[in-house]
Amino acid sequence: MKLRNTISGPIKDGSIRTKHLKSFKTRLTPMSIKKQFKKRHLLFIAVFGYLLFANSCMTMRTSSTKTIAYFQEKQVTYLDETLELQGKELHYIQTGKQDAPTLVFVHGSPGSWDAYKTYLTDSSLVDNFRIIAPDRPGFGKSNFRRSMGLKPQAIMLNELLMQLDNGRPYTLIGHSYGGPLIVKMALERPEQYKNLVILAGALDPAAEKPEKWRKPLTWAPLKYLVPGALKPSNDELWMLKKDLKAMQPQLNQLTQRTLIVHGKEDKLVPYQNVPFMEKHFTSVDSLKVISIEKENHFIVWNQEKLVKQALLEWVLPN
Repeated sequence: MKLRNTISGPIKDGSIRTKHLKSFKTRLTPMSIKKQFKKRHLLFIAVFGYLLFANSCMTMRTSSTKTIAYFQEKQVTYLDETLELQGKELHYIQTGKQDAPTLVFVHGSPGSWDAYKTYLTDSSLVDNFRIIAPDRPGFGKSNFRRSMGLKPQAIMLNELLMQLDNGRPYTLIGHSYGGPLIVKMALERPEQYKNLVILAGALDPAAEKPEKWRKPLTWAPLKYLVPGALKPSNDELWMLKKDLKAMQPQLNQLTQRTLIVHGKEDKLVPYQNVPFMEKHFTSVDSLKVISIEKENHFIVWNQEKLVKQALLEWVLPN
């Protein structure tokens, strides 16, 4: 029988560490270090690139070059202005007669002034009114991506229109989110406005069912990953239900003549908003509702002819 030499007893930790250290040193070659650095570098570029993409894409705004080309094609004189209010920039487009009654078109969420570009160049409107279409705070060229709630937006837009006041009556026209916003504007400064036109407006807090996925996208750092105009849109839509609840007790103080136009098959802002407004607008000077059968949320564009005609009939006799 041959005897084999064996080593008995526990293996010391130092021998294990030495073995692993040798293995680690073997793995950390200049080539492997270079590969790891390259991966981290590419990851950084990818993250940085997406942040640039998120801030630059889906802006939903028209460049100055395209704006010039559009109004030149339509042969309509216009102003393209940006004012600084409350330390923030507020941009607007203006057409029509400087000394005429004013129509103010307030866009939905997301959006910008160009949602109403065909209204800004319509001869029946341009010949009778001064027309102003602002980029709401957070959108277009107005403090882009910096979101605000209903009340601070109303205060800021009221300040803009006070500075632009020409002594003639104001009519506010708001689509979707713009609907409750013009109501808030009128409640904040009732003496400043004569007429309201609410197009598919979201006024009923009970009809607002904010999706739960919106809330995490209002937190840092996730909010920086939301592309373009969708970021302020997500923020304000998440806040909207709370803002509408806060405004509801004031609705019986609304006094302006009010026209409501709403599609009966609107899935985004349900038609139940109409009876809600009829119930709560108890002090308005006059109230008219135009309900459109088999129509969805996008009446500003789908029913442009009807909206323009209703607007003219509502405002011109007064």
